[in-house]
Amino acid sequence: MRHRSVADLMTPTAVSVVPDTTFKEVARLLDEFDITAVCVVDEANRPLGVVSEADLVRRRATGAGLDTAGALMSSPPVVARPEWSVVRAARVMDRARVKRLPVVDDDMQLVGVLSRSDLVQLFLRRDRAIQEEIVEDVVTRTLGLSPSALSVEVTDGRVTLSGTVPRRGLVPVLLRLCRSVDGVVGVVDRLTYEIDDMTGT
Repeated sequence: MRHRSVADLMTPTAVSVVPDTTFKEVARLLDEFDITAVCVVDEANRPLGVVSEADLVRRRATGAGLDTAGALMSSPPVVARPEWSVVRAARVMDRARVKRLPVVDDDMQLVGVLSRSDLVQLFLRRDRAIQEEIVEDVVTRTLGLSPSALSVEVTDGRVTLSGTVPRRGLVPVLLRLCRSVDGVVGVVDRLTYEIDDMTGT
C-alpha cells in the first residue's frame, strides 16, 4: 500500500518572484495565473517566503508601506519535499496553518508547490481504483486474506466491508488500513469473525 507522494500531486511549475518585485506585479501575477499566492525566491531559486492574497489585502487595509514582495511575504516558508507522502504534507500544512507548501529539492531549490486544492484531488479518486487497492494491497498482500472471503464495495469514497475474517483481532486492523487508503472518506463495518481471539473464546 502506497500513499501518493507530494511529487504526484504538486504543481511542478510554481510561479515565483524575487524580493524586490512590486506589489502591483505580485497582484498581476496572482490574477494572470489564477493563483492565491506566489513564492519569493533568492538568486539561487531557494524559497525565502510566500506572498498570498491575504498579505495583499492586509497591506491595502492597513495602508502600511509594504510595496515589495520581500516586505509583504510571510517568512520563513514552511516547505515540503517531493518524496514526502501527501499524508505527511497535509499534517505539516495543518500544523503550520498554511494553505500551500513550496516544494524543494535536495539543494533547497524550488521545484513546485502543493496546495490544499491539490490534496482535494485524493478524494476524487475513482471508486474502482480505491476498491482495487483495498482488495489487492490491504486484504491480499498486507493481511494475507482471501479476497473471496470479503466483499469490498466503494461508493463515492465510502467503503463497505462485509464477509468473515478468521479472527476478531483482524477487524480493527482491517478498518484502520482501509481508512488510510487515499481517497477513502469513511468505512462501514459489516464484518463477522470465526474466532474471538480478543477474549480467548
